[in-house]
Parts: sequence; structure tokens; C-alpha cells
Amino acid sequence: MILTVTLNTALDITYTVDGLAPHTSHRVGEVTERPGGKGLNVARVLAALGRETVVTGFAGGAVGSVLRGLLAPLGPRDALVPIAGNTRRTIAVVDSVSGDTTQLNEPGPVISPGEWAALLDTYTALLREAGAVALCGSLPPGVHVGAYADLVRRARAAGVPVLLDTSGEPLRRGIAARPDLVKPNADELAGLTGAREPLRAGRDARRRGAHTVVASLGPEGLLATTPDGVWWATPPSPVRGNPTGAGDSAVAALLAGLVDGLPWPRRLAHAVALSAATVLAPAAGEFDRDAYDGLLPLVRVTEHAAAA
Repeated sequence: MILTVTLNTALDITYTVDGLAPHTSHRVGEVTERPGGKGLNVARVLAALGRETVVTGFAGGAVGSVLRGLLAPLGPRDALVPIAGNTRRTIAVVDSVSGDTTQLNEPGPVISPGEWAALLDTYTALLREAGAVALCGSLPPGVHVGAYADLVRRARAAGVPVLLDTSGEPLRRGIAARPDLVKPNADELAGLTGAREPLRAGRDARRRGAHTVVASLGPEGLLATTPDGVWWATPPSPVRGNPTGAGDSAVAALLAGLVDGLPWPRRLAHAVALSAATVLAPAAGEFDRDAYDGLLPLVRVTEHAAAA
């Protein structure tokens, strides 16, 4: 079983418009609602790949009830902790003319000390059956900034490989707890290390505590800095569409590859192909399976001569 943790879950709402222009009214062509938050997106992709997946985190209020109802038929097992507050919403406005997406993210509900304690109990119990765990996304109000560091240490104590995908101070503190893998994008990695050059930044992040760093470089693919070497994986050509959730799909592929014990070039090829196939899908947590199958053999993975 693969466990994903989403402390700041969301109901993802996507509006599609024909040309987004500021200071004007728009007629929405299509509205979709899906369970969201980075870890839920990861779990949905894993479930679509046929993996046994469990989700935990927080969900509450009327929005949380809608989220859980939408999640139920999608495959992941629901171990979300109920809270008094109302789960947040995120709004994605997709311009069908340009292909661009504008994202609006609400703040999360305030988490009480009792709710946090309940999450820790649930998480600790789930670790007993997990083959890997992913800690994903932002922290809701009320959760202390070192929360991910605590969760990383609990996973390591249980002998469960742990992937961390967050940003800012939660990433800085979490990485000091020595996660097995971190997956920042280029901006998050630069914010952590102060270095804009991805290879240098990845090495710096490893010195700070991460066992392996896989940096998302957008259309340029993924750069993996590992104890065994450095690999750069690139798609055969840029893809246009909705990039929301592409990084989450990369996390799903990396987790599956970790559990399967795949060599790094194969893990990265799957991650790049799945990420690109997500850009071609209508929303985060989904992917174009035909595109995934077609792109996988075309992903180029090259090893850097210099050691990690």
C-alpha cells in the first residue's frame, strides 16, 4: 500500500472559458469539481495505475463532505480525519483559446491541537501497512511549521520510505529530518538553497538532509540528484495544456518506481511521461493513458558524468 498525506485538502473547481480577459465578464463553458490537494492528486493517479492507495489528511464542513463523496468512487481508500472547519476550494480558470490556466487558492481551515493529535494517531497506524509514504502540499493554519519534519521522522522510525513535496519553511525544516526523496520545482529548490542552477542546488539540498532530490524543470523535464549518480530526463517535445497536477503525477510515478525497485532511469522515464500525459488531461489527478503509453519509450534519460 502507498500512503499519501494531504494536510490541506481542497475541492478543485475548474472553469473553462473562451478567452480570459481581465476586467470583463465571462460565460463559463464547462464546470468540473474534483477532490484535490497535492496528495489526493497523487493518490488518484496511483489508483488509476492500479496501485493500492490510502489517503489521509483533513476534511471538514460541507465542502469536505462533497470532496469525500467525489473521492469514494475513484479508488483511493479514505482515511481522512474529520475537522470542524470547512475544507478549502481552489479555482482553476482554463482559457480554451490560449491554453493558459489561472489558479485561485483559498486558505485552509484552522486545525485545532486535538485534530492534529488525531491525525498523528491515524498516520502512525497507517504506517504499519505502508510500503511508501508521500507528504504533499501546504500546511493549513494551526499546523506548526515543523509538522512535515515530525511526519518524516515517524516514517523513518517505522522503516517506511518517505517522499516530501512541499515548499518554503516547511520544506527547509522537513529536509533536515532526512527524507528519502524530495521533489521541488526549480523555484522551490532555489528558495531552499539560494542557487538557481539545478544541479548545484540539488547537491546542496542533499547536503541539507535529503537522500535524493528530483527537481521538476517544467518542459525541460526532471533532474535527479541521487547517491548513485545524476540523471536528466526530458520529454520528446513540449506539450500544451493544463499543467496543474503535472508535478503530482511525477510524484505518483516516483513512488511506484520506488516500491517496485526500478532503476533511476526507468523511474524518471515513467515520471516524465506521466507528467506530460497529465498536461494533456482536463484536470489535476488525471492523465491521458494513450499519451502516457506513447510517450514512455520516447523519454530521453541521460546520465551526468560527474558524481552526485
